[in-house]
Amino acid sequence: MSFTLAIVGRPNVGKSTLFNRLVGKKLALVDDQPGVTRDLREGAARLADLRFTVIDTAGLEDATDDSLPGRMRRLTERAVEMADACLFMVDARAGILPDDEVFADILRKKSAHVILAANKAEGRAAEGGLLEAYSLGLGDPVRMSAEHGEGMTELLDFLRPIAEEGAKAEAAVEDAAPLTNIDVSEDDPDEVRMPTAARPLQVAVVGRPNSGKSTLINQLLGEDRLLTGPEAGITRDAISLPLDWDGMPTRIFDTAGMRKKARVQEKLEKLSVADGLRAVKYAEVVIVLLDAAIPFEQQDLRIADLAEREGRAVVVAVNKWDVEEHKQEKLRELREAFERLLPQLRGAPLVTVSAKTGRGMDRLREAVERAYVTWNARVTTSKLNRWLAGMVEAHPPPAPGGRRIKLRYMTQAKTRPPGFVVMASNPEKLSDSYKRYLVNGLRIDFDMPGTPIRLWFRSQADQNPYKDKKKSTPSRLRKHLGKPSLKE
Repeated sequence: MSFTLAIVGRPNVGKSTLFNRLVGKKLALVDDQPGVTRDLREGAARLADLRFTVIDTAGLEDATDDSLPGRMRRLTERAVEMADACLFMVDARAGILPDDEVFADILRKKSAHVILAANKAEGRAAEGGLLEAYSLGLGDPVRMSAEHGEGMTELLDFLRPIAEEGAKAEAAVEDAAPLTNIDVSEDDPDEVRMPTAARPLQVAVVGRPNSGKSTLINQLLGEDRLLTGPEAGITRDAISLPLDWDGMPTRIFDTAGMRKKARVQEKLEKLSVADGLRAVKYAEVVIVLLDAAIPFEQQDLRIADLAEREGRAVVVAVNKWDVEEHKQEKLRELREAFERLLPQLRGAPLVTVSAKTGRGMDRLREAVERAYVTWNARVTTSKLNRWLAGMVEAHPPPAPGGRRIKLRYMTQAKTRPPGFVVMASNPEKLSDSYKRYLVNGLRIDFDMPGTPIRLWFRSQADQNPYKDKKKSTPSRLRKHLGKPSLKE
């Protein structure tokens, strides 16, 4: 990326709409309600032949205290300092408000490159606001409509000189630093694909509101990158951030807190939860974060079960462990409740952490890597069939109607999560209890604790090409039945 562009402005001027248009995807939540965006969201933007990083920010508000708007403003000001250029958006239909003038003065001092954009400028109703924008002293405003894609060519003309300046700076750095430590080794197909910078490990942090998800990610990043506070439900977007986690390239997703479905009434919260569910589907490892004071609530169980049904590797982390007084007794209760309430994740890592103090982060990292390796586990066909023979001998399948179901052959069809196919006679008559017996045996004997295991049964009759064909009548019966033979 040649440069970084931060989109700033008052709430509800269309920053997230423009962000989505530049990245070509509906990544940021958009709603008519002001103040939807609260965290910084980065994306890879494309405008004609330009490639750059764009940052969507929270709406600037005239608050400097420790309130939620004040914390949002400080986070936006930090984005301005990080970016190479700022796109200051105003609402052409609403005109220039006093807050716009205050923020224009701030941007003039903090950023070397400030581009003024008058959004919602389609139609005659925006003419007055467009003329007022000149009074801000930031040069000619770009007349645009982020919703309809108008003004993108004019914006490109403003961005091109900034991109050229960034390209020259990058070229100077590349000339000064020779390429070293280039890995030219080929991947071994029999080995687990470990995360790389090109393909980092995808980790989603999920849980109920106010369980400490954003605080945990800030602790891992080593900076206050995400908005946090005592209020429940601060996070709305599913924000993804790159992280070098003790040498393991990772992309970690912060998600909105998920309440019970019956309590989710507002449209905005429904969008936030849907965004979090989408992050779970794209993740490889899901960290289910619990509150040590009230662990394994009904909603926690639903969230963990969702991750298992999606086939993701699961790590259960219990946060706020620093304020727990009776740690050993509490830990025994947690393990007992985990085994009893989440049998489908039996053996999954259970880690106690403190997002506030950083305690347990090393154990969490080890648990995530262990869960990922198990999720990618592969077992050879010869080992599987020897194991299947032993399981059948120890506990034969049921015999419905007096005919014993035969398990003939087994192979692994996939990984991520591990999936196995068993060839059997009459698989539709196999009981669920016997299937659980085989799944639990796979977990124990092949060291796959906690990871979702998929087991499919196929009938060998499905391989028979003559299965659905009618039997022909024997020639000796044709005369008896009065049917002519082929020779006749």
